[in-house]
Amino acid sequence: MTDPANPDPFPIEGGCTCRAVRYGMATAPLFVHCCHCRWCQRESGSAFALNAMIEADRVQLLEGQTERVATPSASGKGQAIVRCGRCRVALWSHYAGSGDAVSFVRVGTLDDPDLLPPDIHIFTMSKQPWVLLPPGTPAVAEYYRRSEHWPAASIDRFKALKA
Repeated sequence: MTDPANPDPFPIEGGCTCRAVRYGMATAPLFVHCCHCRWCQRESGSAFALNAMIEADRVQLLEGQTERVATPSASGKGQAIVRCGRCRVALWSHYAGSGDAVSFVRVGTLDDPDLLPPDIHIFTMSKQPWVLLPPGTPAVAEYYRRSEHWPAASIDRFKALKA
């Protein structure tokens, strides 16, 4: 849980189920997606995937061995999922659009996933009907324009990354 005396909890850590892999996130993510597309539902085995987008160089492998698994994606461009080499839990992904520059960290693998609630719900057109979206959190039927939802500081970080 967050410490009221320290509103910035970063760096934070996470890892896989078997505890062989540990990783750290050096800073807050750019943005957190809760994706309700059918593809994410299939991959997660749940109603959605919760991913924290962050510059890849801000995610450090602290211990253990990971493996990259190339998988198809709904875009047709594929993604690379970084998994624990032992228990195979998905830790983060790299999608074709951002390549290796951005990691999509699986929030559920963090030691304290409560620190990163979604900034937006995406692809809600295919969300499970029993999932109730919280009031006050943006939700879009498909994807969105970064300029309309991201904080200015995250947009600046993303521009610097792409430069």
